Amino acid sequence: MTRPPFDPVSERDIRIVSAQLGRPARDVVGIPARCACGAPTVVATAPRLGDGTPFPTFYYLTHPVATASMSFLEAAQLMVECTELLEGDPQVAAAYARAHRDYLADRESFGVVPEIAGISAGGMPTRVKCLHALAAHALSAGPGANPIGDIALERSSWSPNVCQCPDYGVDDDAGAEASG
Repeated sequence: MTRPPFDPVSERDIRIVSAQLGRPARDVVGIPARCACGAPTVVATAPRLGDGTPFPTFYYLTHPVATASMSFLEAAQLMVECTELLEGDPQVAAAYARAHRDYLADRESFGVVPEIAGISAGGMPTRVKCLHALAAHALSAGPGANPIGDIALERSSWSPNVCQCPDYGVDDDAGAEASG
């Protein structure tokens, strides 16, 4: 896990992320969280894409098993439960507001985009809208940085400490030739 500045992103990382997403990865500025095997789990994406589009989701969950687990938790109504927790617990609400400010600071270290000023991800700072984004932030910034992301990860059937990666097919001869 890491917050900016990030180590350089390798071509292999980009091939894995593209395989995870099922489309070419766009404007990746870092890999802030990795699986136990070293494969990317979270990407950090530039706040303005190469085509000029503002992109508020700085921390983006890419690991397919982690993503599926967050989708399951969303379907199980964890977002509703966490929104109620925010409304009823001032300490959690204050920690979530801090997570929002930290998220914005991390993204803005790669550029300020006026169209998305003050907008972070996942519903921060006042509601819970996307567990994928909140778990991605928690994985990147570390335990305690995002209380709702931490809850999602605790309830998840996926663990960053156990590799559940499929074979992304990026190390075969065709993948190496395509990158190269």
